Amino acid sequence: MSFYDRYVIWQKKLRNCPGEACQTGDVLRALSRERLYPEDLLALLSPAAKPYLEEMAQKAYRLTVQNFGRSIALFTPLYLANYCNNRCVYCSFNANNQIVRRKLTFNEVEQEGKAIAATGLQHLLLLTGESRQHSGPNYLEACVKRLRPFFASLGIEFYPLAEEEYRRLYEAGVDALTIFQEAYDEEIYASVHPAGPKRNHRYRLDAPERACRAGIPSVNIGALLGLGEWRDEAFFTALHAEYLQQYYPDVELSISVPRLRPHVGTYQPKTSLVTDAALVQIILAYRLFLPRAGLTLSTRENPRLREDILPLGITKMSAGSLTSVGGYAENTEVGSAQFEIADERPVGEIAAMLRSKGYQPTFCDWVNFREQGKHEPTVAS
Repeated sequence: MSFYDRYVIWQKKLRNCPGEACQTGDVLRALSRERLYPEDLLALLSPAAKPYLEEMAQKAYRLTVQNFGRSIALFTPLYLANYCNNRCVYCSFNANNQIVRRKLTFNEVEQEGKAIAATGLQHLLLLTGESRQHSGPNYLEACVKRLRPFFASLGIEFYPLAEEEYRRLYEAGVDALTIFQEAYDEEIYASVHPAGPKRNHRYRLDAPERACRAGIPSVNIGALLGLGEWRDEAFFTALHAEYLQQYYPDVELSISVPRLRPHVGTYQPKTSLVTDAALVQIILAYRLFLPRAGLTLSTRENPRLREDILPLGITKMSAGSLTSVGGYAENTEVGSAQFEIADERPVGEIAAMLRSKGYQPTFCDWVNFREQGKHEPTVAS
């Protein structure tokens, strides 16, 4: 069994009955239910739901407080390398782009980690481009072991790995995986990944499940909003998350809502822009359909929007982010960034903003007891 089987079934259903066919009654029925079904998700993502966004927002807020309280977990990304063999048209790391390529040495990895830890953050997300030559499993495992002493939680956002490779990284200290399918639609996926190992849609689609089987206890998925029709992409993202919750109930499941950002290259999506209103509708539909799933909002979004969206279901935010290789430690050389961020506020400023709005900024909400040096959960004072 694989999510792909469910994906194929629903692709056929949507061809016969697209979400755009949903009516007001379908939306009201979805809002009245305690437990939602995929048909309800379609209704909440449909044009018919637009007049009911305020009602959806009120319910989303109640569900979020009920399941998560008013706590927002903070994390930051650390790019280890930007060498890549892929030709993703929307990404600065595209192998054809003339950018400054870098790979952190192990000493630099440790320096960067110490600089990030000094901000108080205890959740770190590690990223690379897809090049097994420059950042293969041995390098990744060594980086994890270097950083493990400084953080309570280490997440990875690498290229798709085999199950045994995920298990190896889990045993080295990784406790979270983030991986975006980018585009669930197979035709769109092929068009934006014209060459490179990332072209394999099915292998990437099954990566979260391989990580779950390998023992990684926290998984975060998402579509890169803007590559395909946002309603379809959001529907399949949520359906994928529901599948993982169903078959791996012990795994903490989260969804990210990344939108396309300026990057090196000239790619312009063929689909319409994912507006702020569309992003709000997506987040609300996710929260109502998956009340116990985490929702992550990154620094891709501008400060005002991030603050406005907070009450709608967000449980985790990045802070003080860089998308370059290096840059946290003063003496580390910097490689080209993957994309431009929109919220450049440092960790302390993000924490202060959250407190001012009645939220508790949490620097650490996960304790990895596999290590001898145990970290106590901490919140910003």
